Amino acid sequence: MENVLRPLIVIGGSVVLTLLVGWTADLLLRRADQRHHQVPLWGLLRRCRLPLQFTLCAALLRGSYDQAELTKEHSVGAGRILSLVLIGSTAWLLVRIATAIVESSYARYAHTHRDPARVRRVRTQVALIQRVVSAIVGVVAVAAMLLTFPAMRAAGASLLASAGILGIVAGVAAQSTLSNMFAGFQIAFGDMVRLGDTVVVNGEWGTVDEITLTFLTVRTWDERRFTMPVSYFTSQPFENWSRGGVQMTGTVFFHLDHHAPVEEMRAKLRDILRECPAWDGRDYGLAVTDSTPSTMEVRALVTAKDADDVWTVRVTVREQMLRWLAVHHPYALPRVNTADAILPPDTLHPNGNGTAPLHRPRTTRGRMVEPPRTGRG
Repeated sequence: MENVLRPLIVIGGSVVLTLLVGWTADLLLRRADQRHHQVPLWGLLRRCRLPLQFTLCAALLRGSYDQAELTKEHSVGAGRILSLVLIGSTAWLLVRIATAIVESSYARYAHTHRDPARVRRVRTQVALIQRVVSAIVGVVAVAAMLLTFPAMRAAGASLLASAGILGIVAGVAAQSTLSNMFAGFQIAFGDMVRLGDTVVVNGEWGTVDEITLTFLTVRTWDERRFTMPVSYFTSQPFENWSRGGVQMTGTVFFHLDHHAPVEEMRAKLRDILRECPAWDGRDYGLAVTDSTPSTMEVRALVTAKDADDVWTVRVTVREQMLRWLAVHHPYALPRVNTADAILPPDTLHPNGNGTAPLHRPRTTRGRMVEPPRTGRG
């Protein structure tokens, strides 16, 4: 009877105690979160309930397994398995606690600071810090698991003896990986590019969607993803439209006839912008910036609060202005000559008598117009 009750008491007691501690910790964290709802740490720590229960149960079973006297011939293997579970669950718990602390700090910072650029900078740093902490804890946990095996402890001396040579070989082999890793730290803490920034890379316009220690992902306007090594952003020039502020100034160019009503276009531009929700109301303008023998270049200047809105304002102005010109001022649109122009008056008639100038057809928006006929016939 004792052989049956002892394992039940050891295993059952460990499980019941684990569930009781987990429930009590969750209850206390829930009450703390309700009292201090402005502090998100307590709510985030509730995510640690499951790894906490695994760690506590593995620790209790590892410490009391010998008293259970179960499978004595396999006690070494069972104890090693419990040790591995304990190490893994402890690493899981530490990662969850570190993540909760970092996310709580970021949430409080984002709540108290209204500058979007600074908030994105901190979010980038927080994301990289979480990955670094997870990687360090994972490496230490794997090393601790390996050291539980006697064969690995015996091989430790030989590994340490050759650590210098292996370090040199690994450094040469992983040169690009290490450069990307250091570039990731430089981007995170050098404030070069942040999550959510609008950038132009290799002629492609997009938003920074993900930053890791080795690569960076840019999401374009048509939902494509460009994955690039972070070392590119530390060694190659690129455009960051969100640097120094997210407000943008956009331009819209029109190629029109020289008779285009510029003053009326300025008034129409003002009316279009007043009805466009994406316009931020800061500034606008319209001016003739260039001319050619057949057309003139008119530039409309508009502003918006960010890159997405400035794109909306530009396409709205272009569409409505061209429609208005086509309906109310069709002569302002560019024309293509399809016939010869009128020659100078001193040009002689082909008969050579010098008595009548040569008249050639003129053009009006591509139509042939004959000169007035005089004399007989």
